[in-house]
Amino acid sequence: MRRLFAALVFAFFALAVPAVAAAEEFISAYHSVIDVAKDGTLTVTETITANVEGNQIRRGIYRDFPLTFVDAHGRRSRVDFKLLAVERDGEDEEYRTESINGGIRIYTGSADVFLPRGEHTFQITYETSRQIRFFDDHDELYWNVTGTEWAFPIEEATATVTLPEGVQAEALDVFTGGYGATGKDARAVEEGDEIFFATTRRLRPQEGLTIAVKLPKGSIDRPTPSQENIWWLRDHLALVIAGIGLILVTLYYGRAWIRVGRDPARGVMVPRWDPPDGISPALVNYIDNKGFSGEGWTALSATLLNLAVKGHVVLDDLKNAIIVTATGKSDGKLPAGEAAVMKAVEGAGGKLTIDRANGKKVAAAGASFRSAMEREHRGKYYRANTGYIIGGVALSIVALAALFIFGDLSEDSIPFVIVPVFFAVFASVFSVSVGKSFRRQSSLMRRILSIVVLAFIGFVLFTVFSSILAVLVFSAAEADDLPLFFAIGGVVLVNMLFFYLMGAPTPLGTRMMDGIDGLRQYMALAEKDRLNMQGAPEMSPRHFETLLPYAVALGVEKPWTEIFERWLVAASAGAAAAAYQPSWYHGDFFGPGTFTDTIGGFAESMADTITSSLPPPPKSSSSGFSSGGGFSGGGGGGGGGGGW
Repeated sequence: MRRLFAALVFAFFALAVPAVAAAEEFISAYHSVIDVAKDGTLTVTETITANVEGNQIRRGIYRDFPLTFVDAHGRRSRVDFKLLAVERDGEDEEYRTESINGGIRIYTGSADVFLPRGEHTFQITYETSRQIRFFDDHDELYWNVTGTEWAFPIEEATATVTLPEGVQAEALDVFTGGYGATGKDARAVEEGDEIFFATTRRLRPQEGLTIAVKLPKGSIDRPTPSQENIWWLRDHLALVIAGIGLILVTLYYGRAWIRVGRDPARGVMVPRWDPPDGISPALVNYIDNKGFSGEGWTALSATLLNLAVKGHVVLDDLKNAIIVTATGKSDGKLPAGEAAVMKAVEGAGGKLTIDRANGKKVAAAGASFRSAMEREHRGKYYRANTGYIIGGVALSIVALAALFIFGDLSEDSIPFVIVPVFFAVFASVFSVSVGKSFRRQSSLMRRILSIVVLAFIGFVLFTVFSSILAVLVFSAAEADDLPLFFAIGGVVLVNMLFFYLMGAPTPLGTRMMDGIDGLRQYMALAEKDRLNMQGAPEMSPRHFETLLPYAVALGVEKPWTEIFERWLVAASAGAAAAAYQPSWYHGDFFGPGTFTDTIGGFAESMADTITSSLPPPPKSSSSGFSSGGGFSGGGGGGGGGGGW
């Protein structure tokens, strides 16, 4: 009984093994007929016989065909492709196509029709051009017959090449294996104007057959100069669109800047010891920065100091908090910003504590302060020319949209487009920051030149290095893409620069800026220079305190405090320094020898305290024959395929 059972098991496996083997899906024959015309057009008929078992091949096969190739000069070029016919088992077959990265995918069959198991023959016929490579001493057909991306093994791959009448090949070569391989597992035979190639072993998945045919120079008609120009334009359409976009955006901003963005001529700056037109420290900061800098917290600090100096509030420092207490003093109408701050203090019961526990109240007070200042002064001293900036941004968006829609960028190119944009933004911000530091010391032209030069240097360095890194990380990057990256990054850079340059002070603002610069210079002058100024008031606690909020607004509180401290030490052999205690401030960190560090850092400490008291922002939700030799997968044609 056991022997009978063993015999039955043996018989079962003997019958099952061939059945399993027969269930494999593979390409039993892959034959390609390549007809080469005198004008270089290739008419290709691929006959693919596949064993269908309903695994991967259920409705039909798909064939991927690349629409780019590397020309004789090592540049990636686009090719023409026209699908002529699709057949299955000798009958016309339904098909559909879709774009893939760098090519086209052809699906045979219909989604509603499943193929019966067994052997089926698929035939795809197409025309393609720009596939012939022209060298100084010969023409060449370097053709990837099967492609190296097939999902199935290929039992036998063959190709028949028909040359133009009267043309004979000078040399033949073959390459087999995966992409980049140089195997020679194929043979080539020439008979008249036909050449026959055939593999001598089975090709595994992701292996293919590539052929090379060396032709006498002049065998194929070279493209005319006008045709080459059309091809160049098509190959570099993305670069052309990006370049035109860069030029248009630059011209737009340049014309707009000439019309509205140029600063009026500055007057003669003369040191002065009072604010122009008696404006408030907050307004001095607002005009000097062409709007609020640092969200306006420096201006708010200067406002609190000014209210304290004028006796409207008293400041208490508790190291980690600042208490602003109203005194009840009322001596007329306050400037808009100061009135908003006093309203916030009174709304808190006459005592506003600036610490983290009251962060919402502090943020609301800051918003009211900025809003009041903007309502009263927007457009009076400085015009941001926002409408022109919006127009430039809209034009840039149109240019970039045209690039992505019509430029035919491959998916592999997208990361290399984003990288220069990122670094263009970085370089622009860096340049604007440095340019702002030059603003008070240089003329407008020198400031513009410094910004442009710094932006260009930063952009070039970061773009080159980032592109090199990108090439190493993403092997699909092409050296010819670098100008495209520069053009795209340039559009972003121009927007960032003119965002800063487009704004301009009004004539009134220009006059006020001259006065503000004079006040700044006065508070930063050495003692001997100040004494030489005719009519300058003598230093005193009152004079120091009156200008201290302005020093804070202009960022020169430390030199102004140093001047006052030297006066204190010299006055009455230091007795004044020991006795000085401002009435507007209650705290324990004033003292002889530490006054400059104390008061000089007080405003900065106050701004830091205000900023640190604010509530944190809401969290976002997570969620061939040429130099270098040929190889399998090289040349035109190629691609691969699979089943669906």
